[in-house]
Amino acid sequence: MPLTEIDRLKRTVTPAWESPVADQVAAAWGYPAGTAKWWRSSASHVFVLPDPEGKRYLRFVPDAYLGAGPVAAVSSLMDRLAAGGAAVVRPVPARTGALTATVPTALGPMHAMVVETAPGEEFDAEDLDVDRARSWGAALAAVHASMAGIDADLPEAFAELAEFPDRFAHDPALVKAASHLADRIAELPRDGSRFGVVHGDFELDNLAWDEGRATAFDFDEAAHSWYAADIAYALRDLTGPDGLPAAEHRQLSEEFIAGYRSVWPLDGADLANLRLFAGAHAACSILRIDNALGTAGEDEAEWMADLRAKLTDMARSHRELAIGVAEAL
Repeated sequence: MPLTEIDRLKRTVTPAWESPVADQVAAAWGYPAGTAKWWRSSASHVFVLPDPEGKRYLRFVPDAYLGAGPVAAVSSLMDRLAAGGAAVVRPVPARTGALTATVPTALGPMHAMVVETAPGEEFDAEDLDVDRARSWGAALAAVHASMAGIDADLPEAFAELAEFPDRFAHDPALVKAASHLADRIAELPRDGSRFGVVHGDFELDNLAWDEGRATAFDFDEAAHSWYAADIAYALRDLTGPDGLPAAEHRQLSEEFIAGYRSVWPLDGADLANLRLFAGAHAACSILRIDNALGTAGEDEAEWMADLRAKLTDMARSHRELAIGVAEAL
């Protein structure tokens, strides 16, 4: 989401972490004013809601950033997966009975959904051991298996690569790399064992673990893609700047793959393409960061300036990875 959109919402948040905008949205689920507490804003604005069994999460995006269709598609996918027994958080119907709601607010229309909390605790890469890495891989494979054959109104991954000639004409090396990566991806087979609906962001910060079982949440990046591409994105924190597993994380990456293969097929060709997908993901991340950055204002808040600097550094790293992978393939 653009930093300017995050800032618009953040300016409404009180010292008690409440927002009149969130109050308007939460009312669609019957929550009174002052109930929703701001948690974070990135691809969506996320607020915590109380629940008799713990808490729920209110997620919403401005219509100027994303239409109602994609939000409805994600909520429908999550509901279908949860109903089928997949380890996925379940959306909570609004008072109308629909899984999503479009709510007029002081900041314009917001497209919203509410999801249950995932049971358990979150881990990061520093908490990983070989058993958890294997379970993580198996969890992603189980999600892929549960989504196999599903027809969902979702975007296709890597479509952004076509925008590079216009968006980054000032950076011919990056445009060349993106074009090469796109050409390589276009040659890949799309049979059902390799290509389908994917989570899109199966990193550890989007999972909660309870007695060794991972529950997935945050399907904002769900798309039609290659399963191997979903693996490559999940393993970003274990991947080096050359698109290959970092030396210090190689065993964890291997255990992840072994866990994945214990549930869903991944042949040698798919495995060999992980580096290609790492480069393509890096390129697409550059474009998304560029979308988020926009143009800096003269009176930009300190937190926004700091975040802008951090994102700029991230984009620089992604550029090096994308170009490096393209040159190596």
